[in-house]
Amino acid sequence: MTRRSIRSRNPQDPRASMPRGPRFRRFRQSLAIVAGVGLVGIAGVGVLGWTTYAKLVADLPSVDSLRAYQPPTVSRIYASDERLMAQLANERRIFVPIDAIPDKVKRAFLSTEDHNFYTHGGVDVMAIARAGMTDVFARHGRRPLGASTITQQVAKVMLLNSNVLTIDRKIKEALLAMKMEQVLSKDKILEIYLNGIYLGNGAFGVAAAAQTYFNKPLDQLDDAEAASLAALPKSPTNYNPFLHPQTALMRRNIVLDLMADNGVISREQAEQDKKEPLVPQQKQRFGPLPDSEWFGAEVRRQLISRYGEDKALQGGLEVHTSLDQPLQASATKLLHEGLMNYDRSRSGWRGPVRHLDGIDAEGWEDSLNRVSPPAGMLREWRLGIVLPGGSKVGWIEEGVSKTGPLLGTDLSWARRIHPLRAGDVIMIEPQESGSAALRQIPQVEGAVVTMDVRTGRVLALVGGWSFHESQFNRATQALRQPGSSFKPFVYLTAMEQGISPSEKFDDSPVSYGDWHPKNYEHDNWGPTTLHDALRESRNLVTIRVAAHLGMKAVADTAIKAGLVDQMPHVLPAALGAVETTVLKEAAAYASIANGGHVVTPTLVDDIQDRLGNIVWRAPGLTLGTTLQAPPAPPVDPASPTITPTAPDGQPATVPPTPVQPAQPVPGSVSVPSLTDTRPVLASEASTYQITAMLQDVIARGTGRMAGVGIDRPIAGKTGTSQDFHDAWFAGFSPDIVTVVWVGFDTPQTLGKNADGGRIAGPIWNKIMKVALANRPRLDFRVPADITLASYNTGRITATDGFKADQVPGASVALHGFGAGTEALTAADTGADTVISDSESDMGDAGPQSAGPTSNPKAQAQKPAPSDGDIGVGGLY
Repeated sequence: MTRRSIRSRNPQDPRASMPRGPRFRRFRQSLAIVAGVGLVGIAGVGVLGWTTYAKLVADLPSVDSLRAYQPPTVSRIYASDERLMAQLANERRIFVPIDAIPDKVKRAFLSTEDHNFYTHGGVDVMAIARAGMTDVFARHGRRPLGASTITQQVAKVMLLNSNVLTIDRKIKEALLAMKMEQVLSKDKILEIYLNGIYLGNGAFGVAAAAQTYFNKPLDQLDDAEAASLAALPKSPTNYNPFLHPQTALMRRNIVLDLMADNGVISREQAEQDKKEPLVPQQKQRFGPLPDSEWFGAEVRRQLISRYGEDKALQGGLEVHTSLDQPLQASATKLLHEGLMNYDRSRSGWRGPVRHLDGIDAEGWEDSLNRVSPPAGMLREWRLGIVLPGGSKVGWIEEGVSKTGPLLGTDLSWARRIHPLRAGDVIMIEPQESGSAALRQIPQVEGAVVTMDVRTGRVLALVGGWSFHESQFNRATQALRQPGSSFKPFVYLTAMEQGISPSEKFDDSPVSYGDWHPKNYEHDNWGPTTLHDALRESRNLVTIRVAAHLGMKAVADTAIKAGLVDQMPHVLPAALGAVETTVLKEAAAYASIANGGHVVTPTLVDDIQDRLGNIVWRAPGLTLGTTLQAPPAPPVDPASPTITPTAPDGQPATVPPTPVQPAQPVPGSVSVPSLTDTRPVLASEASTYQITAMLQDVIARGTGRMAGVGIDRPIAGKTGTSQDFHDAWFAGFSPDIVTVVWVGFDTPQTLGKNADGGRIAGPIWNKIMKVALANRPRLDFRVPADITLASYNTGRITATDGFKADQVPGASVALHGFGAGTEALTAADTGADTVISDSESDMGDAGPQSAGPTSNPKAQAQKPAPSDGDIGVGGLY
């Protein structure tokens, strides 16, 4: 170091530097202030950022729900032959596991939406930077270019459920995406995305989109079609090939280029795929199977009642029903025919749908096309227009105009009240001959239920004339009086109390105050067997039987059978002055037909979740297995039988062997076994006795019209309510039961002599012929404790079943016989407010017996009075 390098400390030395001035001090002070402010600002920004982050994190939804995420999917209802009957959905989506989605589809979406999906951690930083540069320099005034990964899109749609473009939402989206990547696998995230994304035209997910745009399942798509689907997320509307085919084609080709850039397909393949035209195939929206609407709507109602609307309509349930579609279609058609026949015979033509002026023989098509058909018009009918002259009609069939003459009988039918005029728009049904039949929608309604008597599986259910005109289901919702079709349950109660079919009760006039019930024929037979009384539906005998039994016992039988939920203990109820539905009556009759087990009607056999697990199965019957012992070896008649003897020569007394648990016999085999856990309505012997009597109702009684042309064992009963408001026929074979009801929605008379045998019986007959056509012939099983015997009822020779303690053909003195009527008051008719309590006018109206009463003071228990007037019950 030299001395020159040492600063002189002598102030007089000229080499000494000048002292620093105040300006330098101010600079240092300013620098310190700026540094301090900067540090404070940085700390403030850090605190603000941390506070904002903590707030955003606190508001984030949990991603745990995505671990078991299952998107809303269509629930499907199937008929018994596994044909798809109906679909239930708020969103049209078909869920496909990630392993079942073809690689070409997955790679097409990844190439377009997120080609780094399997390498980033939820947020693609490079894509964000690239998008940011593009937004700053190339997209002035336009929506910012997106850089969201598939994980971010899932977070936005599934968790945030928001499309609002804000900084807060984008930060939340990114945070959720990174959190999701820690919780879920990449394949699970991609599965959620491909099944949840909306792709236009009402399609959610790639499987639904493949069907919507190309009418194909996913595994049949080619590369170009997969690229077309991958083009849709950017804008499902703008790239919809149905709406904008050229724009969709351009976008598809861009996706093919991206697929080639990412090595999904070769460049040559991409160029070849670009030459493929984009021709979407319109898939016709699935609707319910024809004529199954009533059945499907009832299944839908039951599903919503059981699981709630969300699970029923979006849970992906697979519902297997008991619907026999061919039988359902036949029952619908035959009910239509029956209602039309009634309408035509009981009323005239009610006039045209509307009238159009200025109609000529040519050029009427445009005018007719502008007329909307009535909601209740059947699908095989057409709107037609009466042409000049009044005898020819024109209609349009599949876009082709046709003309033909109206049937002469229809012209006469219309002429009586509303003669046809040119320009009348009418409903017609084209005939094979080229003519047209005049049609009108009946005002009368009807319902049909057919079910399996052993299981309660409903095979067919028709709830009215037209589901499109009215969704009110008259088979399940309409409460109507069953009339005399209720009577078998009165007689079943008698059979259960040991009364035989040959027992006689008096068929003579009886009065209760102002109530004077009568037989349908207004005659009296005197002492009458129960067989004849049920066969010819004798009201007065039924009243006396019910009075003898006590109405509480009758009510208990009807309630246990499921025919009614509750029942007043009054005599008119024994004639059917109660309310029930067609479905309930079918189940109650099935309980008689199957030997006494209570039947719960079921439309659904089982329900599976989206994974194929059975979550519900119809109760009552359980199929299992049991061990069946091999047949015993034949006994050799020459082999001596050794009997133990005591020392005195007498047969020895063998001490009882202690009971041991049953052990399988060697050689036993496992065989199917059916366990029936349902409650019992009545003994098999009692139900057979009723069945035998109901067979004669069809063979020689009020139900003769229902049995015409059926050569199988069948049994049934007519039902007609007061003033002919309701016409019923309920009947069964050994394996199926059918109930038919006809009436007006607002109760009114069906007309004179419009009883169940004439109105409902012929419809039942035709439906049962169809139902029995493909079934083996079966006979009603005779229980082991029943003896079949023929006897003279006094009117016919009948064959009935008798229990071991009953004498075939005999009528014996019953304890309390006759007291059931003699002790009744006006309260027992349900009309005590208008009927006098005096019973002096009844006289000796008690039932007649074959011998003296053994206990004349014994009386049936007096039924409890019930409030309200319920009418006078059934007629026939």
